[in-house]
Amino acid sequence: MPEFRSNHFINRELSWLEFNQRVLDEALDKKNPLLERVKFFCIVNSNLDEFFEVRVAGIKQQMESDVVERSIDGLTATETFRAVSKRVRRMVERQYACWRDELRPALADNGIRILDFEDLNESDLRWAEDYYQKQVRPVLTPLAIDPAHPFPQLLNKSLNLIVQLDIRRATEMLRHLAVVQVPRVLPRLVRLPRDDSRRDYVFLAHLIGHYLSDVFPGTHILGYWQFRVTRNSELYIDEEEAANLLKAVENELHNRRKGDAVRLEIELDCPQTIRDALLATLHLQEDDLYVIDGPVNPIRLMEVYEGDHSPELRDPPFVAPIAAALRDQPDVFAAIRERDILLHHPYENFSSVVDFLEQSAEDSKVLAIKQTLYRTGGDPRIIGALMNAARNGKQVTAVVELRARFDEANNIRWARRLEEAGVHVVYGLVGYKIHAKICLIVRRDEDAIRRYVHLSTGNYNPTTARIYTDVGFLTCRPDFGEDATNLFNLLTGICQFQGTRKFFVAPFELQTRLLTLIDREIANAKNGLPARIIAKMNALVDPEIIRALYRASQAGVKIDLIVRGICCLRPHVKGISNNITVRSIVDRFLEHSRIYYFENGCRPEIFVASADWMPRNLFRRIEVVFPIEDGNLRDRISSELLAIPLADNTKARLLKEDGAYRLASAKAGVPIRRSQTEFIALATGQGEAKLPHRKTKASYPKLKLAPRPLPK
Repeated sequence: MPEFRSNHFINRELSWLEFNQRVLDEALDKKNPLLERVKFFCIVNSNLDEFFEVRVAGIKQQMESDVVERSIDGLTATETFRAVSKRVRRMVERQYACWRDELRPALADNGIRILDFEDLNESDLRWAEDYYQKQVRPVLTPLAIDPAHPFPQLLNKSLNLIVQLDIRRATEMLRHLAVVQVPRVLPRLVRLPRDDSRRDYVFLAHLIGHYLSDVFPGTHILGYWQFRVTRNSELYIDEEEAANLLKAVENELHNRRKGDAVRLEIELDCPQTIRDALLATLHLQEDDLYVIDGPVNPIRLMEVYEGDHSPELRDPPFVAPIAAALRDQPDVFAAIRERDILLHHPYENFSSVVDFLEQSAEDSKVLAIKQTLYRTGGDPRIIGALMNAARNGKQVTAVVELRARFDEANNIRWARRLEEAGVHVVYGLVGYKIHAKICLIVRRDEDAIRRYVHLSTGNYNPTTARIYTDVGFLTCRPDFGEDATNLFNLLTGICQFQGTRKFFVAPFELQTRLLTLIDREIANAKNGLPARIIAKMNALVDPEIIRALYRASQAGVKIDLIVRGICCLRPHVKGISNNITVRSIVDRFLEHSRIYYFENGCRPEIFVASADWMPRNLFRRIEVVFPIEDGNLRDRISSELLAIPLADNTKARLLKEDGAYRLASAKAGVPIRRSQTEFIALATGQGEAKLPHRKTKASYPKLKLAPRPLPK
């Protein structure tokens, strides 16, 4: 077999940037409704912020260390940084060209204008001045920069104005710089009053800039320019030394606000002397500077998207129905005893999961509730159900992950509320993030004490459940209940991992179990048996799993990967990955479910997981992978949840050997397929499937996942 070399792998950071390009492609796609394009435009910037806060910050730390290593793709940290910088600049240039040339004019054509101050009439100016005096001026804090006032410690990602001004001292005119932070407590877009349906806005930064002479009286304002600093926002906590993890996280969150700068964004027309001064003050280089020809921090344009606008500017409204298995079922426990239940969010309503918790909290037969919580968003129904259960005398345990990235402060707040209500709150295992999504309900039924389990690929968060595609699973199978019990004992007590009956649990065994499943497909292919792997996930990074997939491809195993984001595997390499396809779907909803399919010689095994195939999921997090043992549910997953995305030729992008993605296109005679639209149609009964788990009859085509013939 050929040796696997560095050029057989795609750089992790560059692969992520290609994912963000696919998001930008949705903003560029004129077939998308206008406000949906604006949404994707904002998401591009939000994604880049996190990329710099975490990934670029980490690269810069590697560059500053004494150790020089090459990653699996052959690049050093310095080479990666240069490649990343070049790629981001191309992306940012295209992003803002999209705003200037397409989105802003199209919004104006539809009665949504972002106005410059020069565009305002006398009436607008009078209103703006009144708004400034009453709403803005009281919260502004001008910050001088001189020997007595050093450069201020600016908050991460805060929008600021750098102001150049002259002030007379005695007989001479002195030039100074000052900073004004644009208040976060005020809307970044200020809507002007109108008597008709027009929506006119001005940026708050422009409004403040217009009245700078009021902020700095007795000076001559020479100019002002918007800028923004992005800082290293990774948490650095030594849990072995931290006696109180809660306090340690709080302290580190405070430090995050003033982490080392990693990026400076500044307006296009800012003079070079001021750019240089800011770079020097922030200890940054020219490579860290991004000149913006458009709104700095465009994330706030989401206010335009979230306004009440014409429906033709948005995706068609969609209200997810209750899953058929739970429809007209007042007793969720009886429904689960009847059969395992699969939930496909957001196409089936997440309220079923909330109802499961609320019913458990009120049910006098329920003895205990144990749940992991990663990102709940502080939802009052989820948190309220747990607190209510504790007040009703049940044993309630919440395993809270304080270090859910960028949700830490929120998690700390509601964790304290849970403790105050009598919930036993545990912060997990030292050294591992708790990323598994699992809830265990212990109930005294008429015939026995029974354990009901909910497992999921996504968080217990009703808000994100409306926009993330995820799979949920409800069961009362005894083996699942036993595994869930042992997992919670591991998370809350003092014991060692004892193995499981059904679950694969990271970091203890997940990679080993996955490699075993891949090796089984390799053996089947060599023995002339049907062999196929289909895996849907958010990211594929782990080198050992990639090498195993390469070996499987070489053995003749057909492999189809649906990877939304990072993919370090390079498909279609002759002699290495001929039998591997990789596709990514970026559409209305964020693809988030993780599903693994193994043909197993015509005896398919399907697993659903909280874990991607990344080292952090396999070795640094508590993750759970569980099998789907009900034949009807396996059939549904293979013929719907996997087959439909594999047939998508509208929103799917195919990864090529060179690392670039190209939009899939329908071949002659092949119908246009858009997976998320088809899932909506299935959920609402507009596109019916003749499937074992459905009672409806129609001609909607059932897709098969028959293995391809093995090469001779």
